Amino acid sequence: MSEQALPYQAMVEQTSEAVIYADAQGIIRVWNHASEELFGFSQAEAIGQSLDLIIPERLREAHWRGFNAAIASGATKHGGKPTRTKALNKAGESIYAEVSFGVVVDPVSGQRGSFAVARPAAPRAPAA
Repeated sequence: MSEQALPYQAMVEQTSEAVIYADAQGIIRVWNHASEELFGFSQAEAIGQSLDLIIPERLREAHWRGFNAAIASGATKHGGKPTRTKALNKAGESIYAEVSFGVVVDPVSGQRGSFAVARPAAPRAPAA
């Protein structure tokens, strides 16, 4: 039985969750249909842009510190567990998203990148 390439792109496009892949410099290389729905940017608008496109300015320093540490070590701080965070949509509005992050290492070249899988998250209720 011969191995066949799986239709990864088709799987990524058909999932209901946003799937984003960025290279080691934080440039978006994969942006699926659900990413368009969640953030409002089309693939054409997002591909080739920095992740800053969807990261609120006040969170960027912490984001890049964590991103660079993950790329360097090959692992994320949360080990793939979902975390709730704020992001920006195309209108410049803050949205809440539940996001899982991971690092991908190409076994041949050793090149690293980061992926995120996200879905909308409701804002937290005010403390009583």
